[in-house]
Amino acid sequence: MSATTLPGRTGPVERTVLRARHGLRAMHPLLGPVATTAKYASLVVACAAAIIPLVTVFMAAFKSKEEFATSDPLAPPQSWTNLDNFATAFVDGGMVQGFLNTSIILVVALVGTIIIGTMTAYAVDRFDFRGRRLVMGAFLLATLVPAVTTQVATFQVVNGLGLFNTRWAAIVLFTGTDIISIYIFLQFMRGISRSLDEAAMLDGANRLTIYARIIFPLLRPAIATVVIVKGIAIYNEYYIPFLYMPSRDLGVVSTSLFRFMGPFGAQWEVISAGAVLVIVPTLVAFLLLQRQIYSGLTSGATK
Repeated sequence: MSATTLPGRTGPVERTVLRARHGLRAMHPLLGPVATTAKYASLVVACAAAIIPLVTVFMAAFKSKEEFATSDPLAPPQSWTNLDNFATAFVDGGMVQGFLNTSIILVVALVGTIIIGTMTAYAVDRFDFRGRRLVMGAFLLATLVPAVTTQVATFQVVNGLGLFNTRWAAIVLFTGTDIISIYIFLQFMRGISRSLDEAAMLDGANRLTIYARIIFPLLRPAIATVVIVKGIAIYNEYYIPFLYMPSRDLGVVSTSLFRFMGPFGAQWEVISAGAVLVIVPTLVAFLLLQRQIYSGLTSGATK
């Protein structure tokens, strides 16, 4: 029997562990402040990385072209009342038309996403059928496949349906419910007792009536979460509108900013003003609805 396994004796392994423990205890008064300092320093760096670009864009929006070219990026503008860049973004950039097109696409796509997503979650959770796991696996597999690898086929389908260069191209592509929305709806669905369905069926209600009058109203917190999360994603999307809606009249808020990019340079002060106009609605919506976002994403995580 080795020395490390003899009862009542301390072997080399135990002695090494004890020395390491004593060393850590001796260094604890020093490691505590160091760890605290490193933690708060990392938080400061992360905040600076998130805030400094926003501050730079906000200040650039109030600068003239000459001032932007000669001043420091973090230097405040000479006049906070200079709104010429915002006027240029609205008029020349077509931001008004961009907000209108974005609103139409956003509303129609979200309505379609909610209807398809809630129906899918209801069918997967309430019905026992062969291939139920296969359906969820197909949603997950579609999420894992990079979207750029399927754009050629997607473009051919959209063009074949006659949707190219129309708002319906973006609406149809955005309406496809993603796996995150499905999981959010499923989390809330599993918290709804099946006894409600059974009681309604005893009263003569069919499955469609149960879904419309019982399940759908109870899914309002999940619907609010999906509207916020996917709504912000649609609002910020650039690639799909740029590829499938090249017409100037169909520009959205993201593609409208691209009009100030030219072969000989870019009007960064005007782009900054347009970016501020795009950021403000998203920021306000997030600050007002962040509780619903967090509660919706964490619901069902604990029992």
